[in-house]
Amino acid sequence: MKVGAPEWYAAINAGKEIVSWDAASEPAPRALLQADVVLEGFRPGVWERLGVEIPASAIVCSLTGYGADGPHSGDAGHDLNYLGYAGVLADTAPAMPPVQIADLAAGAQGAVIEVLAALLERERTGQGARIVVSMTHGAHRFVAHRAAGDPVPRLLTGGVACYRIYETADARFLTVAALEPKFWQRLCELLGRPGLAGRAFEPELPELEELFRSRPLADWLALLEGKETCVGPVLSVSEAARELG
Repeated sequence: MKVGAPEWYAAINAGKEIVSWDAASEPAPRALLQADVVLEGFRPGVWERLGVEIPASAIVCSLTGYGADGPHSGDAGHDLNYLGYAGVLADTAPAMPPVQIADLAAGAQGAVIEVLAALLERERTGQGARIVVSMTHGAHRFVAHRAAGDPVPRLLTGGVACYRIYETADARFLTVAALEPKFWQRLCELLGRPGLAGRAFEPELPELEELFRSRPLADWLALLEGKETCVGPVLSVSEAARELG
């Protein structure tokens, strides 16, 4: 990333002290030997082979793709692989996820939660901890509640008219998330389509798709935004940065 995407590298590592260490020929850096928390991302077993001595009170968190053991533990992988194994992509493949869910949420955020919990436990016991975070298992937790089935097929992944993304006349997109009857009814009223009020959970409403394609995004926002309709725009990253200030 440092070579191929230096801006990303700079943004992700802002405020950090970067220490390079050649484990084959140099002793472990002092910062590591005195660390409160060590986060390592080697494949399972590599950290142990390095044989680094750290304080017994240290929290060691291993961030892995597939866990410390199991059939894929030693496999190379990236976010897309983890999400595929986790069942996250089942409803939307071959569409690509717009953000690295396994890396950022199941991995990075999951590790932060586990490490903070271990630090609190250390306050009580004085003991360190060894934590293993699996990005695949963590990502599966995001969809595990659906294992017994959805109340409506693909309820939140494009399977119903009241919860999906619609294209507008200027090739922009509008988010509609009017799951509750009162929001859907209000939307239909403002659109001048009261007859659609009882059809929220149909898989498709071609009439509604055609209607949204008849006017640009700005027109629909002027009519619907902030009107108890659960409607909003799909902003670009730069637009979102301005909107959120």
